[in-house]
Amino acid sequence: MSRILEMAQERSPHPGDPALVAPMPLGLDINARSAEIDERQMCRDRLARLRAELARRDYAGALLSDPMNIRYATGSRNMSVWTMHAPGRYVFVATDGPVVLFEFGTTLHLSRDLETVDELRRSMSWFYFMAGPRVREKTVLWAADVIGLMKEHGRSNRRLAVDRCEPWGAQLLIDAGICLFDAQEPLEQARMIKTSEEIKCMQLSMDVCDIAVDRMRRALRPGITENQLWSILHETNIAHNGEWIECRLLCSGERTNPWFQESGSRVINAGDMVGFDTDMVGPFGYLADISRSWICPGRKPTPEQRKLYEIAQEQVLTNIELIKPGLSFRDFSERCWPVPEAYVPNRYMFMIHGAGFVDEYPTVVYTTDWKDWGYDAMFEENMVVCVESFIGEVGAKEGVKLEQQVLITANGAVSMSHSPFVDAIEP
Repeated sequence: MSRILEMAQERSPHPGDPALVAPMPLGLDINARSAEIDERQMCRDRLARLRAELARRDYAGALLSDPMNIRYATGSRNMSVWTMHAPGRYVFVATDGPVVLFEFGTTLHLSRDLETVDELRRSMSWFYFMAGPRVREKTVLWAADVIGLMKEHGRSNRRLAVDRCEPWGAQLLIDAGICLFDAQEPLEQARMIKTSEEIKCMQLSMDVCDIAVDRMRRALRPGITENQLWSILHETNIAHNGEWIECRLLCSGERTNPWFQESGSRVINAGDMVGFDTDMVGPFGYLADISRSWICPGRKPTPEQRKLYEIAQEQVLTNIELIKPGLSFRDFSERCWPVPEAYVPNRYMFMIHGAGFVDEYPTVVYTTDWKDWGYDAMFEENMVVCVESFIGEVGAKEGVKLEQQVLITANGAVSMSHSPFVDAIEP
């Protein structure tokens, strides 16, 4: 019997009957912890940061369809994953005027109490799933709303930041004399520095993630499948009012090298390397993003497995120590821990990325990749970033994935996760 089934029956009111399973117990009082966060103040602060970035670029406003951006600007959440591919809701944020949220007609009630939303309107769904052969007609109606708002609240200019827009819709706005700009730049810059309430949200999400990782560690036994082990992260997240997992990066044995294999039905064996990347969007929609690699109990780690772990660990710990406010990305890249030549081809794609709602700006790349897609800026206080490592030689059996999420303080980077990391390849 798998350890997952054993755990389920242990908490069942009817042991022996797997159809009658009690819910996984909570690891913390999510209601009490959530009450410590001033969500209304957080929403006001986020909107103010966004407007400051729009004003800095002399934009009249922003038209946002990406659900992450809608939530940042308004605090409104509605079918986030679905609307990532079906943009049926959007928001107009005037730099010096109202916030107008266009919502599905039957869901207007979800955002009625938001201080950050001045007006609610029914959205015009102009994508093919909803509009079918009437796309052109619905696009004209959608554009008329946007054009009208720009005329009324245009800040004496016609400069509009847009994040997602099909070309035929964009053309109607351009034909009306509106100049379109990329909204992702001001949004990512606004989201980069976390407010005090956002930091509380991110720590809460990480605390939930740590509970899930501990439960995964205790459930890891020979005979469990990758998917069974991975499901514990999902269940724990949802039980604690979390939202979704961005990827499904858990793999074992020879599937750990190269990285980015997705979890499957493979049965994990004693002595297998098991690696995963949480990518967990937790309570309040904030990210908890750490990676751990373990050895499945039943056999001791081999010398090669220990060596891989020690190298990956050294890379992450050394690079965390380097991070300070005011350090440029270029300087970090030049001073970072050098990856041994044998592991360079399979290295992780970057050393550091930002974290907020999801993976966010910035990314910091290796010097060898700088010419292709590096860029410079500086680490700043109250940024949250993730420090990455993957160590696996081309053609070798296994690899090790490690990652730590840190808050940048005035004195340097502080790890947000308390999940065992140093020399934690085995219990």
